Parts: sequence; C-alpha cells; structure tokens
Amino acid sequence: MTTERVTVRVLILFGDQAEIVADVPPEERAAPERYPAAEVAAATGIAVSDLPGARLTADVGDDGRLSGWQRA
Repeated sequence: MTTERVTVRVLILFGDQAEIVADVPPEERAAPERYPAAEVAAATGIAVSDLPGARLTADVGDDGRLSGWQRA
C-alpha cells in the first residue's frame, strides 16, 4: 500500500462536519468532502471553531478517503 500525503484546506463547518477541499486554486478543486470536525480537530490540536480556513495535510487511503490529519 502506497500512501500519498496531500495538502488540504477546511472551507467551512456544516453542523458537526468539516468541508474539506484540496489546497489548489478554486477552478482546479473537486467538490468538498465532509469529515467529522471533532476528529480533524482532535488530530490537529485546532479547536473545532477555528478549523475554517485551516491548511492541513492528510494521507489519502486506497479508497480515496483522508486520514492522518496534521497541520500544514
């Protein structure tokens, strides 16, 4: 299994979910993906309320899902 690390940005919070996109120009982005905000906050040490706008890195799994959140 090869793991790829990518840089992402948290756009907004939607309820208890963080909407996350690739940290690329808007015209190159795919649709946002939602991840549990509490999970992302716990992994990075960033308060849930401070997640919007945060730049992070994450591992891309074989299924395309992100994990292993870290501050960029």
